[in-house]
Amino acid sequence: MLRDPKLIVLLLAGSLTTMTGGVIAPILPDMIQQLHFDPSVAAHLVSIHCLTIALSSPLLGILADKVGSLWVLVPSLLLYALFGTVGAIIQSILPLLVSRALLGVASGGIAAASLGLLGNMYDGQQRSQALAYATTTLTIAGILFPLLGGWLGNINWRFTFGLYSLGIPLAVVVVVMLRQQTQPTKVNQIASNKLGRVLGDRRVVGLLLTLGVASIVMYTVVIYAPLYFKATMNAGAALNGIILAARAIGAAIISAFAAQRLLQSLGTARATAVGFALMAVTLATLPLLEQLYLILFMAGLFGAGFGIVLPSLYSALADVAPVNLRSSILALGTGAGFLGQFFSPILLSPVLDSSGLPSVFYTAASLSAAIAIPLILFGNDGRITTR
Repeated sequence: MLRDPKLIVLLLAGSLTTMTGGVIAPILPDMIQQLHFDPSVAAHLVSIHCLTIALSSPLLGILADKVGSLWVLVPSLLLYALFGTVGAIIQSILPLLVSRALLGVASGGIAAASLGLLGNMYDGQQRSQALAYATTTLTIAGILFPLLGGWLGNINWRFTFGLYSLGIPLAVVVVVMLRQQTQPTKVNQIASNKLGRVLGDRRVVGLLLTLGVASIVMYTVVIYAPLYFKATMNAGAALNGIILAARAIGAAIISAFAAQRLLQSLGTARATAVGFALMAVTLATLPLLEQLYLILFMAGLFGAGFGIVLPSLYSALADVAPVNLRSSILALGTGAGFLGQFFSPILLSPVLDSSGLPSVFYTAASLSAAIAIPLILFGNDGRITTR
């Protein structure tokens, strides 16, 4: 399958959704310092796109079904380049937040259309394999893009915004290589009604909320770790990019080699509890560390915890969903994750203003522990079914 150039193009396009916030996090301290932004408000520059992705991707997915995924993907890639690169010349916080929100809408279109095209191009096991490749690509992108953003930001933080222009050549390649993939699909009204019944299951709601909490905790590191290490170690954009990459490397290693074994040996609930417990311990420890090697180790261990939590929760969602609704349910899980990322600074900024950066990490650690402890004590792995 990896010899199929159409698949490669779709994987590259989908990876841009990871870049949306990933390249900005390492340069956020420099932006705050040079443009004199309020740190509590500026934190939303890394997260506001998450809200607009979560809100726009379902609507753009419906549009893609009606007019064809290609007609959504190509404009989304071009708008992604426009709304992303314009951030390099904006000087005020409000217009910059607006551009970041519109960038999220474009990212939602990329996510919805690329997923739709993958679903239409492959069937059965090949479709599952294609989605697995997409997950791996997003993980690798989560490692590379913070490093690229930090490297360019170390020269000049404005250069980092140039990475968004990758949307233009990708749009051209998509038109050339995928121009035959334009047929719209029919919306199954019966399936849509059944989806509503599935979403009425309180266990589904619980899984979606847990995914949101996991993203709140994860984004604590993405947003506030660079600010903390800038304040305590005078870390530049390059070093902050390395620390964020260590988190992604930890997640990639665990997801690839250990998550499935933990699920099989411990069960979904307790494996998820282990992941949340790891995140809680590393967050509580992070403000106490001064040596760089320990910081990198803990960042990787935090990523490992998240690398256990995410596939565990998605596995549980896949068990919940009827076969013909599995993609829809998992897409809702993605939306819940982006909403969690958006609400992370909203919930934690008051803690930052009142108690400082270390208290932000302690609060997120407490939130993670509050999920882990009940799962350890009361979690069970009975299969959730719907009728």
